[in-house]
Parts: sequence; structure tokens; C-alpha cells
Amino acid sequence: MAKETENNDDGKKKLGLSRPGKLTLNKTVETGTVRQSFSHGRSKAVTVEVRKKRTFERNTGGNLTEVKPGQEGFFEGEEVATAVANEERRLTDQEREARLRALKQAQQLEEEARARGEEEAARAAARRAEEEKKKLAEEEHRQKRSEDDETRRAEEEENRRKEEETARKQAALDRAKKEAEAVKAAVAARTRPATPEEAAAEEDEKERRAKADVKRPVPSRKGEPRRRQNKLTVTAALDDQEGERARSDAAVRRARERERRRMQQAMASGDGRKQVRDVVVPEAITVQELANRMAERGVEVVKTLMKLGVMATINQTIDADTAELVVTEFGHRVKRVADSDVEIGLVTNDDDDALKTTRPPVVTVMGHVDHGKTSLLDALRETDVAGREAGGITQHIGAYQVHLSGGQRITFIDTPGHAAFTAMRARGARATDIVVLVVAADDGVMPQTIEAIKHAKAANVPIIVAINKIDKPDAHPERVRSELLQHEIVLEDFGGDVMAVEVSALARTGLDKLEETILLQSEVLELKANPDRDAQGVVIEAKMERGRGSVATVLIQRGTLRVGDVFVAGNEWGRVRAMVNERGGQVTEAGPSDPVEVLGLQGTPMAGDDLIVVADEARAREITSYRQEKARTARTNLARPGTLDAFFASAKAGEAKELPVVIKADVQGSAEAIVGALENMGNDEVSVRVLHVGVGGINESDVTLAQASNALVIGFNVRANPQAREFARTNAIDMRYYSIIYDVADDIKKALSGMLDPTIKETLLGYAEIREVFNITKVGKVAGCFITEGMVRRGAKVRLLRDDVVIHEGSLSTLKRHKDDVQEVKEGYECGMSFQNYNDIQKGDFIECFSVEEIATEL
Repeated sequence: MAKETENNDDGKKKLGLSRPGKLTLNKTVETGTVRQSFSHGRSKAVTVEVRKKRTFERNTGGNLTEVKPGQEGFFEGEEVATAVANEERRLTDQEREARLRALKQAQQLEEEARARGEEEAARAAARRAEEEKKKLAEEEHRQKRSEDDETRRAEEEENRRKEEETARKQAALDRAKKEAEAVKAAVAARTRPATPEEAAAEEDEKERRAKADVKRPVPSRKGEPRRRQNKLTVTAALDDQEGERARSDAAVRRARERERRRMQQAMASGDGRKQVRDVVVPEAITVQELANRMAERGVEVVKTLMKLGVMATINQTIDADTAELVVTEFGHRVKRVADSDVEIGLVTNDDDDALKTTRPPVVTVMGHVDHGKTSLLDALRETDVAGREAGGITQHIGAYQVHLSGGQRITFIDTPGHAAFTAMRARGARATDIVVLVVAADDGVMPQTIEAIKHAKAANVPIIVAINKIDKPDAHPERVRSELLQHEIVLEDFGGDVMAVEVSALARTGLDKLEETILLQSEVLELKANPDRDAQGVVIEAKMERGRGSVATVLIQRGTLRVGDVFVAGNEWGRVRAMVNERGGQVTEAGPSDPVEVLGLQGTPMAGDDLIVVADEARAREITSYRQEKARTARTNLARPGTLDAFFASAKAGEAKELPVVIKADVQGSAEAIVGALENMGNDEVSVRVLHVGVGGINESDVTLAQASNALVIGFNVRANPQAREFARTNAIDMRYYSIIYDVADDIKKALSGMLDPTIKETLLGYAEIREVFNITKVGKVAGCFITEGMVRRGAKVRLLRDDVVIHEGSLSTLKRHKDDVQEVKEGYECGMSFQNYNDIQKGDFIECFSVEEIATEL
């Protein structure tokens, strides 16, 4: 029970009861026993305690009162009541209010959480219901669509059946009408009229015949689905109202199939004529494609090929001759075409003279190496190109344009003078209008000068001789003029038509006269071209540059090349992305005789290839695909072995030794020159085999190819990337760098010389006559000899001669004189000799002694 304290006068608390009555301790727990039963008849007595539950609460006056069961505030369970009572003894009013608020908030949060859970469950149930609804709708849609398809097919079959039945009925009625008319005619022809009984009998007979002629519809076969009857759709109803029905796709296909069968039967019987087509036959075509072009079945084409003795499948490729036989066998007309037809119309004819305008002359500077060609061009351009050339020589073609004070322009092409650059000089002569032949006044006419003269004459190009280095003390211009006469170059000084100008590139003398001579010669030639057309030109040089891709130096010959044009250059094509002139400035268009660097190529073309502008990329791809395939076929045919006789001959003679090389250069012209120089080396025993030629740096694929073929990697003005260098160092691959073509030729020549078998030189030492043969135990036969000529030396080779016939060739095992081993025995002395592993010696034989020396062979 709760206690209550009151303050007395002294301020002390006095113990008392909260309500009147005695303070007693009553028993609150009642006990009893209960018999608990188990399985198998067992039982047990269990003590049960019953506790009284009393609940108290504080009234409005602050006193505790007991709450009876059934009253408000009563708690079931003694533990709860006791806990609440004890708790309320300790709590104040504020704490109790705070706790009630907390309980209410907890209940509110629990209700909110329960509400949210119910809401989430409702949404999930709604989503599941929506998904189920969608699935049901899709399933219904599929079923409906399948039913519609089945209905449509059934309707089509029913319509077809009805049409056929109607046609049969109509035919039967027509026949009945004809028979009735025939009967009427017969009756009318009779003399007496027919009796009513006869007329009724005739009518019955006609009806019976009509019914017999009308065929009943064929019932559906067993196992087929029953056709839907009396199914009316909107489409069918509308078609019935309009008086006609639309044919389905299946009905159209069946009609076409019937027509095809009818045509085949007609052709088989000879009633119909076959359609003759013009069949285009290329150089190679598959059997299926040929059948499609003839509109014939592929099986029939295969059968025809088998009749002709050609076993081919439907996807196999046949040649044009076989295809022509097949087309002729089917009765069609053949139109043969070739793959080369893609180039038809690529190069147009010359333009109308009225559309042409004057263009600058294209001048090629040619001559012997180190005669001052590039220096002369530098003097004209007031530049220093020669200072940047490796080794002081020009190793690729350069194209430049010089602007004169009078407004005229001259395009110069500088060509190399070394012997390896023959193809480049020939290419320069083909692309030029005038050739300036530079001859040094101190050297005169040299081998490359003669070669340049031949190229100019072969190209039918006029020549202007520039006698250079006249400022040197030992210069002899007159000697140059006289030497040129020996090569059919008659100068104007000797009554000829070739102009000669004395110049000095270093002193810059005679340059104005040379320019005037060039302009005078161009006026005589009347150089003109049409700038208002698609451009055509020639690739002077091509190379690969980092960041720019494939770059080609192009000389425009006619037309105007603009940025964005699609062009074909040899086996490559491209779109002009940018153009750069000789001064490094970008231009948007280039006219006739203008040299420019073109960017935008898909690959690096070959120097000397023609550049032609085409309509679009599709045309360019078609042309380059044909050219690449043609080049690939040429390489394959070149790699094939020769005839069987040649194969056996080479096998019998032994294969020639080859030095495989991989060449990478900075420009295409240099690579071409190196290949030409290396292929001219060698003889019947050794030769150079060029595995790969490319433009650009040495990459890992080049080194891998060299490793697989044990080849030498040559880099001309290029270097290997880090991956290639590491791979070459790891696999011990020989990789050499060069910047001058002389060094390449010299090193390869030395390598080929080392591969040659050495020359065997035999030197005769002397002769000895066998005068006696001795048999010595444990030694064998020993020949007692007399040196008749020269000398005999130990270690030398010997031959045994009997009646001047060589019967043995070997080495000496013993050479003695008076029982002493000696190194050599000279003429007029006696000695004893024995052969190594040979004892068949006789008295009167001769011994020939000689030495063998190996000498290294050089190319």
C-alpha cells in the first residue's frame, strides 16, 4: 500500500495510513492440485497457484482506490497491475503525462507504419493485377489473331471451292442447254408432233443428265480441320455489298504457281514460246547468280553443267566460257563483260581547243650526280634545298614553282642523278614539257647524262642544255658542246636546234638567260590546258607521315583539283582533305601545271601513278578494288613455279642462294630506287629477294616478317618504333639504317659476296716416279719414289697415275728420306711415300702432287 506523510509542527514527517482500517497482511495466493494425464495411462499431480489480481489508481483527491474487475482502468494479469502500481508510485504527474504522450506517439507511428505497409501491399497487388491483365490481353490478342488467320484461310478455301463449284455448275448448264437445243432441233425436224408422254419423258431424261453432269462438292478429307461455315466478317460483308471479293496473298501465290505450271507444260508440249533474255556474263560468276540472271532454277543449271562435264555446286564459281555455254544451252543471248569495264570512261579524250588556256611549262632538271642540278634550282628559287639533302645528293623527286618578275610561272621537277634512280628520271621525263640537261663544265658528259638524254628522247621532249660550273678554273664549255655531238645533241652553235646556256649556280650568273630560254621554248610549244573540268595529274612522289597519313606530291596536268574531290591514284583512292603548295601554305584548288601535296589518301600510291577525279566514292572503291585484285593476281602468278622441266632443272642444279630483305623508306621513290638497285645485283648463284617494300617507319610486323624469313631489315631515312627495336634485340634480327643509297648498295654487295662459294685454285707442285714397292709390317705398302719434277710436300694432295689415268686421289700419310720423316723432298732426290687408306700401288706408277687454295669470290 502506498503511504502518505504529513508535516507536523516540528517539521518532521509522521507515519500514517492513507485510509482508516487495520494494517493486516492477507494471503494473496491460493493453491490447489490438479491430476495431469499423459499417454499410455500415465498421470501426474500438479500444484496450481491462483493469484488474486488487485489494481489501484489515484483518484481526484490524490488517494488510492482499488479498481474492481469490469471497471475502467482495470488491468488483466497480476504482473501488469503490479508493475503499473509500482510505476505510478514513483512517477509524478508531468512524467506520467510525458510517458502517455510517448506511448501515443509510438502507437501513432505504429499505425502509420502499418498503413504504409498496407498501402505498399495494395500497390504491389495492383501492379501484379495490371501485369496479369496485360498477359491476359496479350494472350487474347494472340488467340484472336490466330483465330482470324484460321478464319481467313478457311474463308479463302471456301471461296475457292465455291468458285470452282460455280464454274462446274455453269459448264454443266451450258452443256445441258446445248443438248436441249439439239433435241428441240431434232423434234422440230420430225414430221409429226410428239405426244405429251414422250415430251415428259424427254424432259425427265434432260433433268437426269443435267444432275449427273453436275459434280457434288468433294467432302473434306479425314484429319483436316473443319472449315468454318457462316462466319461473316466486316471485310467479307463490305466485299459482298460491292459485288466482288478481294483476293488474298495465298490465292495470288496459288494462281501464280498454276500459271507457272501451265507455262512449263505448254513449253514441254511445244504450245508456248520461251522468253529469251540478254544475260550479262562477267569473267567469273557463281552458278546461283547465273541461274538468277537467266530466271532459271539452280538445279536445272547444275544439271546442264553436269551434261557439259562440269561438276559444280550451286555456290561454286565458273568462268565466262563455261557460263556462255550454259546460257546458250538454255536458249538465251549472251552479253560478255570484263572486270576491266569499270575503267571505261575513266580517262576522257582531249578537250576542245576553245576551252583551253595557257598554262605554265613543266621543266624537269636532269643530269649526272653532283653536276649541280639541285643547286641550280636553289639559285632559281633562292632557297637552300641542297643543304638539307643527305650526302649532298637528291634522293627523291621535288616539285617547285618559280614566280618570275614578269608574272610568268615555271614549274620545276628535280630528279636524282644516281644510277639507282633510273625509274624516277624516266617518270620525270614523262610528266614534263621541257628537259633542262645540266652538265658540269669541268666533268663533261657522264653516264647519267647519257641516260637522261635517252629518257628525254624516248619521251619526245625538247632539251635545253645548261652548262654549269663555268666559274671553275678547269671549266671547258666547248668540250661539253663537242661531247654532246657524240650523243646526237646538236647545239645551235653547230647549226642544230638545241639551245645551250652557260650558268653558274654558286655565282648566280646566267639564270635570267636560262629563264628566258625556257619561256621562249614554252611559247614555241604553245602549252595549253582546260582548267574547267575534273582534274587529272600524275603522282610525282608519295610518302607516309606521322599525323598526316599518306601524302602524295601531285602535278596537275589538266583540270582543277579542289578540296573535297574524290580521286583515284593507282591502286588507292581518297578524298582531298587539304592541299599544300611548295611554300607550305594551304590552298583550296590547284590548276594545270601546279604541284601540290595532297592529303586524304586511304593508302600510299606508287610514284608515277595517274591521279584522276571521279564522281563519287562508290566509283572510286569499284575501280581500286579491281586494280588491287589485278595486282594481287599478278603477284600470285609471279610467285608460282615455272614449268616442270624448269623445276627439275633447278632441283638438279641446286637452288640459288637468296638474301631476303625487308625495305622501309621515307618516300615511295626512294624505296623503288633501292629495290631496283638490289635486284640488279647477284648472279646465277646468289641474288637478293625483296620480301616487303613499304613507306614509313619500321614497325613490329616488319620485324616479325624478317624473323620468319631470316631476312635483313633495311631502313632508309626511317627508324624503328620501340616495340620493333625490342623485338629485334630479343630475337637477334639484323636491322640497319641508311641515309645514302651508295651505302645500301655497297653493304648488300658485300653480303652477297660472302654468300658465294669460294673459288678453288689448284697449284701443281711436282711429279714422282714409283721405282720400287716395299711391304712393311704394320705399315703396309710403301713406294720408293724418285722426284722427277718440282717437289713433294707433306700435307699436300696427291693423285696416283697409271698409264696417264688417274686411279686415286687423296693425301700422303708418310713422307720419309733415309728413315727420317721430312716435310718436303725436292727434284732429283729419292724418298719413300705411302698413301692414306690406299695400298694399290705398282712399280712404274707416277704420283702427282698439288696444293688446293680457296679464294673468296666477289660480285
